[in-house]
Amino acid sequence: MQYRQFGKLDMQVSALGFGCMRLPTNGSTEEVNEPEATRMLHYAIDHGVNYIDTAYPYHGGNSEKWLGRALQGGYRDKVKLATKLPCWQTDEYADFDRLLNEQLERLQTDHIDFYLLHSLSQETWTKAHNLDVLRWAEGAIADGRIGYLGFSFHDHYDVFQQIVDAYDKWTFCQIQYNYLNQDYQAGTRGLEYAAASGLAVVIMEPLLGGSLVNPPDAVQALWDSAPTRRSAPDWALQWLWNKPQVSLVLSGMTTMQQVRDNVASADRSGIGTLTAQEVALVEQVRQTYQSLCVVPCTGCKYCMPCPNGVNIPANFELLNNGIMYNQMEEAIRRYATIAEGEGAGSCIECHQCEANCPQHISIADELARVREALGAQVKA
Repeated sequence: MQYRQFGKLDMQVSALGFGCMRLPTNGSTEEVNEPEATRMLHYAIDHGVNYIDTAYPYHGGNSEKWLGRALQGGYRDKVKLATKLPCWQTDEYADFDRLLNEQLERLQTDHIDFYLLHSLSQETWTKAHNLDVLRWAEGAIADGRIGYLGFSFHDHYDVFQQIVDAYDKWTFCQIQYNYLNQDYQAGTRGLEYAAASGLAVVIMEPLLGGSLVNPPDAVQALWDSAPTRRSAPDWALQWLWNKPQVSLVLSGMTTMQQVRDNVASADRSGIGTLTAQEVALVEQVRQTYQSLCVVPCTGCKYCMPCPNGVNIPANFELLNNGIMYNQMEEAIRRYATIAEGEGAGSCIECHQCEANCPQHISIADELARVREALGAQVKA
């Protein structure tokens, strides 16, 4: 296993972190397959993984409970444990203590090494900050229940910079980042800004929720053209580990084979290990994915609200993702779950939205394409 410096701390963490959001289950997403999940976790730790990440709501709360049991028998002492405060469930100052103490009980430990304010956005950050979460966290650090404080993030870059600048005692942050998300949310600018500010940067969604695992033919042909043969997931992971600003890459693994593959990938990782030609190839792959985007919707929502209730950006995102990531069956399944009235079939072609689209998309025509590709048999 390769290890990397964790921000300004005198601490080395494994290049790969074990994420506990996509554990194997027994049918229901809330029912963790504990024997298999434990076997996977122990394999990862036995092969050098020393950073484990979970959160209060994962698997309906059962991720933390399972992890507390799985880390018994000496495994807790071998790892740095990270979990997250669900800021959206806090309405008063006392809720911070209540939730942390519940997590400590679930995890069967007396301290959390790395504690994150979960999924910060402008709204959740403002709420938590107004409840004085930073003063509370400093108290929890002082009494030993928390080792270090950080946050995970889902919003625009300007909000990310605001949060980083708001507190000079952040130790780390966690951002969604991969070679397709360089300009999404915090993005590359956020990665570099946080690292320059002395924060360790933990990467989540390195494979975009699995979307980069099974590429379309045009992308696979590019991977196959490289002198060094790698799987699509390995390319995505190595691209991240190539960057000096990346402290650790989390992977939410569902099968033992994924654990084995990712551990082996981490063993081969290192800063600056990709050649200039390989970095250029990844850029070609990114551009090819973008060229497969059939509707040039940026999700700005200027077209909303639709007078007939259609969720226009969501419909376009489903079609684009289905084609770009070779996941049409999944796109059709998800389209079928769109709330009644929000599907493309509810468009009456009034064209009111089109005047507001900065991309000049023929929205009514594209919604007809969505309806034909994903929902001809589905009630809108």
